[in-house]
Amino acid sequence: MINRRTFSKAVGLGTGAAAVSPAGLLANASAATASYRAGGASVPTVSTLAPGTHTEFGTVKQVKAGLLDIGYAEAGPAHGPVVICLHGWPYDIHSFVDVAPLLADLGYRVLVPYLRGHGSTRFLSRRTPRTAEQSAVALDIIAFMDALKIEKAVLAGFDWGSRTADIISALWPERVKALVSTSGYVITKVSAQLEPAPPAVEHNWWYQWYFATERGKKTMEDVEKRIALCRYVWTLVSPDWNFDEATFQRTAEAFKNPDYAAIVLYNYRWRIGLIEGEHRYDRYERQLAAQPPIHVPTITLDPALDPFTPAGNGTGYRDHFTGPYEHRTIADIGHNLPQEAPTAFAQAVVDADHLQGRQTRW
Repeated sequence: MINRRTFSKAVGLGTGAAAVSPAGLLANASAATASYRAGGASVPTVSTLAPGTHTEFGTVKQVKAGLLDIGYAEAGPAHGPVVICLHGWPYDIHSFVDVAPLLADLGYRVLVPYLRGHGSTRFLSRRTPRTAEQSAVALDIIAFMDALKIEKAVLAGFDWGSRTADIISALWPERVKALVSTSGYVITKVSAQLEPAPPAVEHNWWYQWYFATERGKKTMEDVEKRIALCRYVWTLVSPDWNFDEATFQRTAEAFKNPDYAAIVLYNYRWRIGLIEGEHRYDRYERQLAAQPPIHVPTITLDPALDPFTPAGNGTGYRDHFTGPYEHRTIADIGHNLPQEAPTAFAQAVVDADHLQGRQTRW
C-alpha cells in the first residue's frame, strides 16, 4: 500500500482539510467545466454511476512485455486517447471495473493491467528473480506501453498504482500526458523508511511488520490464509465501503497467482530496508531516492476515510508537483477510491487530461 510518508493522519485529519463528497465533487466539476468552456476549452462531464454497477470486464488479454506476459483488460475505441489505470495491494483490475466504461463512453482507450504477481500476469522465465522494487514495477508498465506501441498515456492509480504512475511521471515524463495520483506523491525513499514513526503510524502499518516475520511469510504462502488477510485489510482501510462477498472474491482470484506471495513479501521487505534490490535497478532507485519532482499535469486525490491519507489537504506533498496541478479530497471514501467512487475518479482522469494550459487550482 502507500508509502509511510506522513504521520499526521494517524492522529486525525486535523483542521483545514476541506473534503468534498463524490456527489459534491461532480457538481464542482460541472461548474468548472462551464468555466473552462467559457475560456475556450471543453472538458466533458462524466456520467454519474453507482459503484458496483459493473462486475466484470470482458476478455482479459495478454501481451508479452519485458520480463512478463501481462494480463490486462481493455475498454473503449482502439484509437482513442489512452488511459492506463494501475491498481494497488491488496486489489486488482476490478478496482476500475466501473471507471473503465465511464471513460470508454467518452472515447478513451482504457487499459487496466495486472501488476506483476497478480491475476494472469506471469514471468516469462522461471529464472527471473521474483523481485518487486518500485522501479521494477514501473519498468513493467513502460514495457507494457512499448509492447502495445503506446507512446504516451494518461496514468491514473492508487496505492502501488499511484507509486508506479508517480515514478513513470518523474523519470519518463515524455511517456505521460497527465497523472492522477491517489494519496499524492508516494515514491519511496528507503533511507527515510528506516527511521521509527510515532506509535499510531506504526500501528497502521501492522501488516508491513507482519510480512517481515516468518509468521507473515507462512500466511502469505498459504492461499486461504493470504486471502483472509487481504479481506481483513479491505475492512480496515475502507471502513464505510459495504462491499459484498462476491465483489471481494472476484478480486481474490488475482491473489492465487503463483508469484503473489513472493512479490508482495519482497515489495514490503525491500521498502523498509530488510533486503537489497537487484543491481539492475540500482540506478533508478538512486534517482528515486532523491525524490525527483513531477512536472506533468497532475490531479492528486485524497480519500478522507483512508487511514493513510495525510491531513493538510495535500500540502505535505504539494512541492513535488511543479506542473499544472489540482488537488481534491474526497469525503466519505476509503483507500480503494476508484471502486468506491468511480465517477469522481473518472472525472479526475478527464480533468487531468485537460489540465495542460489551465491555471493551477489549489
